[in-house]
Amino acid sequence: MAKLSQVAFLGFGEAGQAIMSGWSENQAPIATAYDIKTDNPSLRKAKLTDYIESGVQGCFNLGAALSGATAIFSLVTADQARVAAEHAALHIQPGQFYFDCNSCSPDSKRMNARLIEQAGGKYVDVAIMSPIHPKRHQTPVLISGPHVAEAKKIMEQLEMNLDVIDGDIGAASSVKMIRSIVVKGMEALMAESFLSAKKANVEDYVLSSLEASHPGINWRQAAAYNLERMMVHGQRRAAEMREVALTVEQLELDNAMAQATVKWQEQIGVLALKADSEEFTELANTVLKRLAS
Repeated sequence: MAKLSQVAFLGFGEAGQAIMSGWSENQAPIATAYDIKTDNPSLRKAKLTDYIESGVQGCFNLGAALSGATAIFSLVTADQARVAAEHAALHIQPGQFYFDCNSCSPDSKRMNARLIEQAGGKYVDVAIMSPIHPKRHQTPVLISGPHVAEAKKIMEQLEMNLDVIDGDIGAASSVKMIRSIVVKGMEALMAESFLSAKKANVEDYVLSSLEASHPGINWRQAAAYNLERMMVHGQRRAAEMREVALTVEQLELDNAMAQATVKWQEQIGVLALKADSEEFTELANTVLKRLAS
C-alpha cells in the first residue's frame, strides 16, 4: 500500500477548501495546492488568503504543488478537467495517484486517464455524489478503475466516505452523469415552472396543487432551495450538464433533457445574483427582474 505522506490539490475552490477543512479537524495531512487563479493578478490575493486560512502550502506553479505528493486531487470545473490532466501529466511522478474528482463524461475521464497513465501516474475515476457541504471530506464518493484497491486504502486513511463500483474508468462517472439528468434537471424543471407561475401571478395555486398531489414534498421549500443552487452554482452546473449531454449522446440516446438543463442553469447562473433569501418569492422576484432587464 502506498504510504500517505502528502496530498496535493489541483484546483482549490469550494470543494478543495471544504475537504481540507474536514481533514483539519483531525490530523490533517501535509497538503499543497495550485489554483489557476493565482495566475491572475486581480484574483491572486484572495486565493493566497484561501491557502493560508485552509492550512495548505499554496504554490505558484503546478510542478511545485505535485512534487512529493502521494495523492493528487483534481478539483477543477468540468470544462477545465482535460486541461488540468494535460498539465498534470507534464509534472506527475511515477506511482502518484491522480484522483479525478471532476464532473465529466466517462469518455472524458478515459481520455484524462490515458494522459496520466502514460506519464506514469495511477488514475482513479472519482464521482462526488452529493453537495460537498456539510459533510466535506466525508461526502459520499464512488471510485472505479484499475487502481481502486490501493486508492481505497489511501482514501480510508483520509477518512473519506467511498464506495467502489465494479468496472473500469468511467463506471463511477457514468453513475454521476446519469443521476444528474434527474438532480440538475429537477432544478431546471422547477425554475421553468415556478418562475412562469410567479410571472403569471399564480404561484400559490401551482404550489398548493402540487402539494396536494404530492404531499411528501415541501414544494415551496424545494423551489427556493433549487433556485438558490442555480443562482450560486448555475454556471458550474451548466458545465457539468454539457458533460452529461455528451454522455447521453455517446450512449446513442436523445439528450434533449440534458441540453435544456444546460440552457436554464447557464441562463440563471450567468446572472451572478446573490441568493440572500430563503424564500422562493423573493428569490424568484430577483431572478425575474434581472431576466427582464
